[in-house]
Amino acid sequence: MKSSTITGNGGRLSLRPANLRPGERWIAPWATDPAVSRGRLVQEAPSPTRSAFQRDRDRIIHSTAFRRLKHKTQVFLEHEGDHYRTRLTHTLEVAQIARSIARALGLDEDLAETLALAHDLGHTPFGHAGERALGRAMKDYGGFDHNAQSLRIVTRLERRYADFDGLNLSWESLEGLVKHNGPLVDRRGRRPIALADQPLPATIVDYNRIHPLELWTQAGPEAQAAAIADDIAYNAHDIDDGLRSGIITLPELEEVPFLRNLLADIRTLHPGLEDARVTHEVQRRIITRLVEDVIAESFARIEEADLLTPEAIRNHGEATVAFSDQTFAHVASLRGFLFPRLYRNPRIMADLRQAEEIVERLFACFLATPEQLPDEWLDVAAAAALPDRAQRISDFIAGMTDRYALDMARRLFDGAGDLR
Repeated sequence: MKSSTITGNGGRLSLRPANLRPGERWIAPWATDPAVSRGRLVQEAPSPTRSAFQRDRDRIIHSTAFRRLKHKTQVFLEHEGDHYRTRLTHTLEVAQIARSIARALGLDEDLAETLALAHDLGHTPFGHAGERALGRAMKDYGGFDHNAQSLRIVTRLERRYADFDGLNLSWESLEGLVKHNGPLVDRRGRRPIALADQPLPATIVDYNRIHPLELWTQAGPEAQAAAIADDIAYNAHDIDDGLRSGIITLPELEEVPFLRNLLADIRTLHPGLEDARVTHEVQRRIITRLVEDVIAESFARIEEADLLTPEAIRNHGEATVAFSDQTFAHVASLRGFLFPRLYRNPRIMADLRQAEEIVERLFACFLATPEQLPDEWLDVAAAAALPDRAQRISDFIAGMTDRYALDMARRLFDGAGDLR
């Protein structure tokens, strides 16, 4: 269902068609239109059966980097059990939430899904522990940033097509991938205050030079939907995984007022419900409350600032797809609870310290003896100058799954490669 105009309603804008049924598709004027995409770096004939953004989504799903997410850590390392989230299952949950938000807001669901599916492609093995270790190893060679690594993957490292390196995604997908957390610079090229001590990654600088991504603007609305879907997904599923592991208990959730209220609702409606079902109800209600808040707040921001085109949303001074102030505070309290109880739990940290050591040792080994690299990586790395060799090794390690990194460590180092 299309909605090409917005009609007045008692002095306020009616932002959704009045007769829209729950879940029914409609296209808002502020949605990104694939028919007027800014195109691809390498020009291609359009697909006769798919939009530009559907084609981007399909290329991501068929990429090698996407498949590897199956064996990359989210919070719990693989040996902890089969039921914890991996980077892939997390990504699929983000994609589902992003599509739900996009449909409610009248956005292009395919672009929102594309960006959700691509947002973690650049993550290292062992989650943020691997990223910290690779960042230390690369500190003298330009550093490491998983968002920049995602861009390297989709513009350079994937080699599936005869006519170009990477996936040759549309401008809108690349822009959203790079800027989904907000502008990277201001109009004068200066970093935001919060990022002032972090240089803009060279990968982004180099690519932006040949295919400008307007790094000073907000991301498009679909990218903003994918970014906030990521926040919703990991807050909900990390609670679920923490409860499943026993590191967090249901009574401890009472310390967070937002969760306390959800638990009270569950107990009122379902007295005597077993803990396993309570856990699932908590996760489901977290997602529902946060998604519904984002939808209402985003409509309010669109209406208040008259943001009736995707360009207006890009050029607005703050995010448009966002939590209300009250819900933002709830999300902050959730993070404040999870950080010491789960992410910095001694059981988790013991494994992650070992994982960091494995990544650092692999990097040092390959830098000193590049002949240890597989043939397809050796041909370039061995002959390259030191900074380029380090980057090549970083690309290799960042692409590893947890399992592959452990197997490589066992092969190279006596007594290494076993966690606990």
